[in-house]
Amino acid sequence: MSAPDRPPWSTKDRALIADLTFKSVLHAVRHNAPLPMVVADCSAQLQAAGACFVTLERAGQLRGCIGTIEATRPLAEDLVHNAYAAALKDPRFPPVQEDELDGLDISVSLLSAPEPVPADDETDLQNALRPGCDGLIIASARGRATFLPAVWEQLPDPVDFLQQLKRKAGWAPRGWPRDARAARYTVERIDTGKTVLP
Repeated sequence: MSAPDRPPWSTKDRALIADLTFKSVLHAVRHNAPLPMVVADCSAQLQAAGACFVTLERAGQLRGCIGTIEATRPLAEDLVHNAYAAALKDPRFPPVQEDELDGLDISVSLLSAPEPVPADDETDLQNALRPGCDGLIIASARGRATFLPAVWEQLPDPVDFLQQLKRKAGWAPRGWPRDARAARYTVERIDTGKTVLP
């Protein structure tokens, strides 16, 4: 689903994003650095501020996922740096090695601008969620966390979805913090497919 404040992504831009993501991951692993690039050489949509997550999977298992929730820099720059971080800096995994590149699944999720979800308590928020559609951010003084919409595939029940997100944020399993805030966003996902090394 496209962001409401951005024109639909063209087939050309989708192909450019897939290619840039692929090249960024390869360069990160081979050179231990983000891919050098000139934002001014990109299309207008890639030059505009944007936020994305880059996800790496191997044999159906998560291998790295890093992203940005809010747009603070050109999308092309955000994509390159998140691809580098997903490959080498995800604290849950060791850095991706070159012998893992062949057959690595790479995808990028382009985020819409987050929109607040008014909720007085956990039940209100559960009822407001759109399973399979919403990415969700929760935040309070206790911590902050997000789940991409793809997480609904593993947690289709809004109760379970929110419980696991609270756990990720470091919140207590019971109760709803008084200063809790929630926002939702949608994503447009672009898969590069399994990498085949040149």
